[in-house]
Amino acid sequence: MTDAAWKPRLIALDVDGTLLDPATQEVSAVVKAAVRSAVEAGAQVVVSTGRSLLGTAPILDELGLTSGVALCSNGAVLVDAATREALSVQTFEPAPVLAELARRLPGAIFATEALGVGSLVTTKFHEHQLHGPQQLATLDELVSGPVPRLIANWVDHEPAEVVDELTGVRLPHCTFTLDHYEPWVTVVPEGVTKGAALEKVRTEFGIAREDTFAAGDGDNDIEMLRWAAHGVAMGQAPETVRAAADEVTGTVTEDGLAAALNRLFR
Repeated sequence: MTDAAWKPRLIALDVDGTLLDPATQEVSAVVKAAVRSAVEAGAQVVVSTGRSLLGTAPILDELGLTSGVALCSNGAVLVDAATREALSVQTFEPAPVLAELARRLPGAIFATEALGVGSLVTTKFHEHQLHGPQQLATLDELVSGPVPRLIANWVDHEPAEVVDELTGVRLPHCTFTLDHYEPWVTVVPEGVTKGAALEKVRTEFGIAREDTFAAGDGDNDIEMLRWAAHGVAMGQAPETVRAAADEVTGTVTEDGLAAALNRLFR
């Protein structure tokens, strides 16, 4: 921003790789303080994550966010930050998507989100990958009804292999993003992105487009960074994400988010 006095009124923050360091699985005290300063200055902070509702609630607790909303499952689930209850949920039929992913990613394991309960999984995921209880299920059980989110984890492969396999592919009636930390795919309903969900939040809150800020580091943050009046990519973000941002800050291990926020909210 060219205006040194500019302070955003709506701040959208990714979790893993932005607020939270994947290496430590912690939000640093420096980042917490920076978020707190923004809230105290009157900004509406919206945690915007690919995590489920169960994985998002502990982050809201750590940041002390008890008002407004949060976006989970890449925008498919809108949550009341005070009550931690879902205000709206968008879903899709996972069967055709799972069939196509199973064909393209042989040996992948799958999970579908059971809202507020946990996940149905074909094989147990690591605890840091999925949050809440994991219940073993057959493929038929996974696709027995509509879901807000489906995960495919191509175990024993590199993230770049998933990118090579799925770049340019269209999966039926859904939106999907790829991960640069894990060899996996996150699938949500068609047209659902963090950016689209945040535009609805911005409109409902009556906040001007020019008063929006977002920070993230992953493919699922690209639309959010483009949506914001000022988008900040984390230093470790891949070039595709950095290209969508107005600014590149330090890495998550360097508390890059805190540096970007503290410049605005001293």
